[in-house]
Amino acid sequence: MQIGVAKESKNHEYRVGITPSGVAELTALGHEVLVAYDAGAVIGFSNQQYQNAGAKIVDNQQAFSAPLVVKVKEPSLTECELLHSDQVLFCYLHLATARPQAQRLQQRGVTAIAFETVTDDVGRLPLLTPMSEVAGRLSVQVGANALHAPNGGRGTLLGGVAGVAPARVVILGGGVAGSNAAYMATGLHADVTVIDQSVDRLRALSAEFCGRVKVLMASAQSIDSAIRSADLVIGAVLVPGASTPKLVARSQLETMLPGAVLVDIAIDQGGAFESSRPTNHDNPTFVEQGIVHYCVTNMPGAVARTATQALSNVTLPYIVSIAQKDWQQALADDHGFADGLNIADGKICHAGVAAALAQPS
Repeated sequence: MQIGVAKESKNHEYRVGITPSGVAELTALGHEVLVAYDAGAVIGFSNQQYQNAGAKIVDNQQAFSAPLVVKVKEPSLTECELLHSDQVLFCYLHLATARPQAQRLQQRGVTAIAFETVTDDVGRLPLLTPMSEVAGRLSVQVGANALHAPNGGRGTLLGGVAGVAPARVVILGGGVAGSNAAYMATGLHADVTVIDQSVDRLRALSAEFCGRVKVLMASAQSIDSAIRSADLVIGAVLVPGASTPKLVARSQLETMLPGAVLVDIAIDQGGAFESSRPTNHDNPTFVEQGIVHYCVTNMPGAVARTATQALSNVTLPYIVSIAQKDWQQALADDHGFADGLNIADGKICHAGVAAALAQPS
């Protein structure tokens, strides 16, 4: 099979869909890989490295012409026009909050498989997990930076110093992203609270962190109380394929500490805060009612080399499966992989996406 590796067009998005080592594995199996010129150059994966692995370097339009197109982020509307029927697109799609892209992909007849809705045998999200790990850890770094006074924050150091209390960090969601955020925040000696709706998850986090992290059952009251004294609030909730519930209302901002920071990891799925709106790496934050918001829609793009390697580790077996079998057989053989199918034959195929877009599935 011919596989195209597109160059990303999103603001400061330097991740790439397949690493040179992944290309080598695919070409060894007899597949032809077309890599867009300089697709990985910024993060140290040169055209020469891809050629040495057996790839053919092409322009981006040619990469988009392959029967299987692999990229990282959802295609722009312009990129959607490069796609057509009889092609498979494999990437993060987040269509629940991207109606124009969903409609255009339907109109173009593309088969679209989303990284973020593929499941494994126990219902986990194996292709979202590494980026959730990255985003969770990164959320604390960017949140700490946003707390700096020159950036509009409270001027609070996460770990405090002798005689000065550490910052209070509240994490909404104790899944992969939330637990990784807690790991980083406790490592910086912050005062950390995780709020989640699962008692089992709270017990696991309490045991994992040996009591160094406070855990609270999620409720409107517990969230409202926690954010009032928080320096940094991280939104790390996820409903696979669907829009994220709004856990903090705009009206609650006035109850928070002036200069506190909200980091919305869930912004790709609509965001966990009512006041959130998408930002980019050029202008990552905005201030509303005295609260700094960080809502970058491709957070892992800031650490693109690490993120690309982590992503390729988990996506490559699925790419191989499509290339070796064709997409219908690959999905038929793996029901969890079939959960990744979002669009086929002009129809929305994922129930969560269909519900979010008010379309039949």
